[in-house]
Amino acid sequence: MFPYEHYLRYDKFPHIWCTGCGCGIVLKAMLRAIERSKISKNSIALVSGIGCSSRTPGYVDFNTLHTTHGRAIAFATGLKLAKPELKIVVVSGDGDATAIGGNHFIHAARRNVDMTVIIYNNHIYGMTGGQASPTTPLGNRASTAPYGSIEPSFDISGLAIAAGASFVARSTCYHATQLDKLITRGLLKRGFALIEALTPCPTYYARPNRLGTSVDMLRWYKDNSIAVERARKMSEEERRGKVIIGVLHDTERTEFSDEYQKLIKKMKGKRR
Repeated sequence: MFPYEHYLRYDKFPHIWCTGCGCGIVLKAMLRAIERSKISKNSIALVSGIGCSSRTPGYVDFNTLHTTHGRAIAFATGLKLAKPELKIVVVSGDGDATAIGGNHFIHAARRNVDMTVIIYNNHIYGMTGGQASPTTPLGNRASTAPYGSIEPSFDISGLAIAAGASFVARSTCYHATQLDKLITRGLLKRGFALIEALTPCPTYYARPNRLGTSVDMLRWYKDNSIAVERARKMSEEERRGKVIIGVLHDTERTEFSDEYQKLIKKMKGKRR
């Protein structure tokens, strides 16, 4: 049996997540990935901002920071530069990471800061009232879009690739075992690693859009997800409306905190 109790703060339970929420599935996938990667929990710093996903650090026994809205990656960058020996993991929601935190997300990927960012993408602002987020699909309803969103949605993984991330992967809460394997690869990657986890929000997203229960949403992930290897052989028309899962991007780049440490040593040498 997996030793979840080794990683959890039981005095912080019960959790706040709604029945059917996918946050717990992503949390368990992350813990399995950390166990598989053999990274000591004392070497991990888990950073979050504000939102449903961002409650995650409160439940786990790591070095944890629960920061302000949209600023998780900014805090994580400072932490990595101050303590480069730590393994930095950021958990964030689609709103937290790509709306108010959008510039931090883009520039951390551009700099290739060594951190693993897990974005729980439920297409909505769940904790703060069901407002439309940057990933709310065109035409779908939210509390701030009662007649349907008229904005095109962000492709989180595509944005990370374009900005310069070293590793980008996507999976869903239905594909939970694949998800923990992708997070493992992100943890072991040197540089900015992004794992996008599509997760159901049965309360604020499913209800106004009449998507059914959390089980119905998981079934939709099952029926509409295709592996990236298969997607490459399909036409654009065949891929339309599908969720492409797997490793989307994997490359080697100079890492920012390494260069920062080199600069520190160089300047110390000049002072002598």
